[in-house]
Amino acid sequence: MRIIITFLILCFACKNIHAQNKYHQKSDKDLLKIINKNFTDAAAQYKVLMQNLPADKFPKTYFPITDKYEFSNSGWWCSGFYPGTLLYLYQQTKDTVLYNEAMRILNVLKKEQFNTGTHDLGFMMYCSFGNANLINPSSVYKEILLNSAKSLSTRFDTTVGCIKSWNGKPNEYLVIIDNMMNLKLLFWATEVSGDSSFYRIAVTHANTTMKNHFRADNSSYHVLNYNAATGAVLQKKTAQGFADESAWARGQAWGLYGYTETYRETKDKKYLDQANKIAQFILSHPDFPSDKIAYWDFNAPDIPGALRDASAAAIMASALLELSGYVNKKLSKEYFKTAQLILKKLSGEKYKAAAGSNGGFILKHGVGHMPNKTEIDVPLTYADYYFAEAMIRYKQIVNK
Repeated sequence: MRIIITFLILCFACKNIHAQNKYHQKSDKDLLKIINKNFTDAAAQYKVLMQNLPADKFPKTYFPITDKYEFSNSGWWCSGFYPGTLLYLYQQTKDTVLYNEAMRILNVLKKEQFNTGTHDLGFMMYCSFGNANLINPSSVYKEILLNSAKSLSTRFDTTVGCIKSWNGKPNEYLVIIDNMMNLKLLFWATEVSGDSSFYRIAVTHANTTMKNHFRADNSSYHVLNYNAATGAVLQKKTAQGFADESAWARGQAWGLYGYTETYRETKDKKYLDQANKIAQFILSHPDFPSDKIAYWDFNAPDIPGALRDASAAAIMASALLELSGYVNKKLSKEYFKTAQLILKKLSGEKYKAAAGSNGGFILKHGVGHMPNKTEIDVPLTYADYYFAEAMIRYKQIVNK
């Protein structure tokens, strides 16, 4: 039994870590030690978090000043990150307490496979059930994921050429850059079912977004409003960024990750080119800090005093590590070293929570929705998820 479990864990690692770097990347032995300790510490942290979690709720954030949590139900867009992180931590630590907790909360989450009211089913279901299915392949997980892909597909409109993100007014068809992160579920569904309609929806959405969402400097808008009757773009604006024409940091990270992932799934060079364009916008921006932990918006008015966003940094690190495996030697080195520095900084005491603190979350200093003044300078579940994923990807690259 132990041999079987070990084999499945190795399969999980191989299937989840897509950044197979064709160039030898110099490892940082001290960073590897730090990362291994990070996983041990994170496992202890998540045991604190699970002890404070109501039975049918999911963690959103924790407010250190007031010592208060904020939880959500299973329909919240972040619900998949908690079980997903537990499974990443289990993969690294072999701690069955984490695995059992993931199995418990997946039972609460599984009803969302039929949720057609959200575009976030990739986040919610693939980051959770997708990871669970890689550890322990199951017809039950497969059915849940296929149902989730079918639910997500109902939000696609052929005239607009996009999956609708938010349900707005009758004359609004709102699409956000974040939606690039949900396409993996559709690619997976075609691979497993043989039904190419999922694949066609994913690439059509990626193509429409690439055409309309990006500025001349390769930064992206957060929100586009389309005319549902004609597919014409009515508005280009923000919701969570500083201004309509600003570059919201996490939005740039979603685009970077999404197009890197779309290239992986299609091998179509135009998506690789788009990912590189986004990466170069980020890395060459005059207000990208020397420690590579992005300000919450590249155009925040109070730089250098503006808040950093650990969640954007973690997503960027994970994406850059994968992207480093698809490019020439010069770019590969640049992307890898940037991700390496981000992981070092996030592992330091400024961003990584001390044992037993931060409500059990791993990272501090995330910025959720600055204009709405919600989740400001607090831990965020998706920051933890992509931090864990980036560390696993780093280990996979340097230990290959």
